[in-house]
Amino acid sequence: MFRIGFDAKRLFNNFTGLGNYSRTLLSNLAEYYPDQAYFLYTPKVVKNEETHFFLNSALYNVQLPKRGSGAWWRSVGIKKDIRKHKVQLFHGLSHELPLGLDSIGVKSVVTIHDLIFKRYPGQYAALDRMIYDFKFKYACEHADHIVAISDSTKKDIIDFYNISEEKISVIYQSCHERYMQEKTKKTLEAIRKRYQLPTEYMLTVGSITERKNLLGIVQALEQIPAGERLPLVVVGKGGSYRQKVQHFITQHQLEKWVLFVDVDFDDLPAIYQNASLFLYPSFFEGFGIPVLEALFSRTPVITSNISSLPEAGGPGSYLVDPAQPEAIAEGIEKILGDSIYREQMIKQGLQHAEQFTGEPLTHQMMELYEELLGEEHITPEPIT
Repeated sequence: MFRIGFDAKRLFNNFTGLGNYSRTLLSNLAEYYPDQAYFLYTPKVVKNEETHFFLNSALYNVQLPKRGSGAWWRSVGIKKDIRKHKVQLFHGLSHELPLGLDSIGVKSVVTIHDLIFKRYPGQYAALDRMIYDFKFKYACEHADHIVAISDSTKKDIIDFYNISEEKISVIYQSCHERYMQEKTKKTLEAIRKRYQLPTEYMLTVGSITERKNLLGIVQALEQIPAGERLPLVVVGKGGSYRQKVQHFITQHQLEKWVLFVDVDFDDLPAIYQNASLFLYPSFFEGFGIPVLEALFSRTPVITSNISSLPEAGGPGSYLVDPAQPEAIAEGIEKILGDSIYREQMIKQGLQHAEQFTGEPLTHQMMELYEELLGEEHITPEPIT
């Protein structure tokens, strides 16, 4: 049995991409390798339906700081607890590692999701970029091994931090199993009515930021003749950029065509499955889990032809230049207007998505842990 520690800050406090990655990986590890010991270290905990399982399952040992600053504990003080719990390997799930793990004889893995702040520095404050750069670079240089969530991210790690290719493994992420379970027609209709959605609609899911390109989608919608449009359902939160998008909507009298909806986690799979088309023309992603959620939902996808999105979307998705709303509009018209092509996309998309199911990806991760630890690895002595 291995004793494996995880930086679980995002698992318990983030309910979008990084948090979803952490929860999916940890739930899959416990399902397929229940005999291992999993220690979840977090400076604080949000209790909700997403974290309930991890807080109430005997499969996990949740650890919080006993006193003082959670930030200091997570970066430095945590080492004492790691030794106390005889942890053999520590996995930083979101770009970071505690300082000095190698000095106490603990192996380490770090997952790097993306280096967006290096690709698009103008979208980040200077201080944030400096902090991210220190943390990411330190983790990449000091980890025994790096997990990149896509080939695109692996290339960026090599290019920006000059890390040896042999030190990096691409292990894709899966999405929650709730997206792989087909809903009944009765359930689909009940949820459609609950949120007062139209019978047919297009869908986009994700934080409403400039990088996600909701404005490009709305500009594409405006170019399509009213008689050929479907309403667009938007699931996600945003601030100033959302206001910019809403200004465009008002200017072009698109209010009845764009619906902003707050959706419960458990209802989101049905929202996907009810959709006629999923749109995700982001300018950059470490991977793009919403694309995978749509493919498993048997919903055709339009996504970008850059960064990791061709990897996520596969051969069944319609790829566009995200900077060209006219290309997005052309894709929408083609898919909605050609039922044979649409069915072909759904079939190819589902076939592509099958390689991202939890079991094979979880086996890959555990094989990496086993390779790093080896059968002869000696558990560190606890601090007395």
